[in-house]
Amino acid sequence: MQTTIVSANWLYDHMQDPDLVILDASQSDNVSGLTPQFEGKYIPNARFFDLKKVFSDQESHLPNTIPSVQAFEEGVRNLGVSNHSKIVIYDNLGVYFSPRVRFLFKVMGHHNVAVLDGGLSAWIAAGYETTLQLDSEAFEEGEFKASFLKELVVNAKDVFHNLNSQQDLVIDVRSSKRFEGSIPEPRQGIRSGHIPKSLNLPFKEVLHEGRYKLPEDIQKAFKQAGIVSDQPYVFTCGSGLTACIVMLASEIANKNRVKVYDGSWTEWGQSEYPIEKD
Repeated sequence: MQTTIVSANWLYDHMQDPDLVILDASQSDNVSGLTPQFEGKYIPNARFFDLKKVFSDQESHLPNTIPSVQAFEEGVRNLGVSNHSKIVIYDNLGVYFSPRVRFLFKVMGHHNVAVLDGGLSAWIAAGYETTLQLDSEAFEEGEFKASFLKELVVNAKDVFHNLNSQQDLVIDVRSSKRFEGSIPEPRQGIRSGHIPKSLNLPFKEVLHEGRYKLPEDIQKAFKQAGIVSDQPYVFTCGSGLTACIVMLASEIANKNRVKVYDGSWTEWGQSEYPIEKD
């Protein structure tokens, strides 16, 4: 199985694979103003991956941050996930929440995981059937054991030290206006602007009609944003969610030294860390 993205046709052809687990990562709201598609419809046998209430750190004051290893293990075991599982994730916004879920699995050491390119809309466009409810049967408990890969994540202190070292290239995937600081942040109490010396590549630039662009077009989008360095990339956004969209895009385009700043602008913008405005 490809471990970046798979097509609706691939998923349909492998629906009966014994180790396949399909996870629905859809959420009811988002700060990007996107309208959910096909609410109340699901891919058959999909299980709900509750990104907000189960698979984010409930003790953190920041949204969407990585849960503890123990909480992640318990959550995915309850979904019937084991270390031998082949996991495909989708959501009802084309590609939005699903890359974050893939990132969480990768951070926890599970690499046999991919995003359904185009999400639920691509599945429906291909003519495949949907159901009106998620698979809510009691799953046989999985035997998932995590192996946390800390090299995929950075924190605010790491980013602050990088202002001088410039070991990593920080890429902000928020909209250009949010990056410039010309509009208020959608979350209250957060300053406007961006991390000094970071570059801006809005996440929508790597997508076309809810699907990932071709690798050569993703590479072109990176170059147009001024991203030509061979440094490792650190992706940041508002809360660590859409950063994962562009992180996955970079992997599709064969860039593998990638990380996510988990606290992202929600953390940086409400602290005393330096900011810039254009």
